Amino acid sequence: MAITQERKSELIKEFKQHENDTGSTEVQVAILTEQITTLNDHLREHKNDHHSRRGLMKMVGRRRHLLNYLRNNDIHRYRDLINKLGLRR
Repeated sequence: MAITQERKSELIKEFKQHENDTGSTEVQVAILTEQITTLNDHLREHKNDHHSRRGLMKMVGRRRHLLNYLRNNDIHRYRDLINKLGLRR
């Protein structure tokens, strides 16, 4: 269910803002999106896994808050991130 360390490193390399960046908003949203996608696939197979569903809802809420923060502070970075990740917002 969790993403691998290699995949996480790839996401950090793709979305980082500067050389030592591992925690910018873009990186956090990209990692959360990958985790949400993985957990969504798991929940399609295991429909009664309510504990994981609660974790999914918490991740979606955290991603929403981060995207709202980015939209309010830098609309250009927000739009670029939405296009890169293919989110509907």
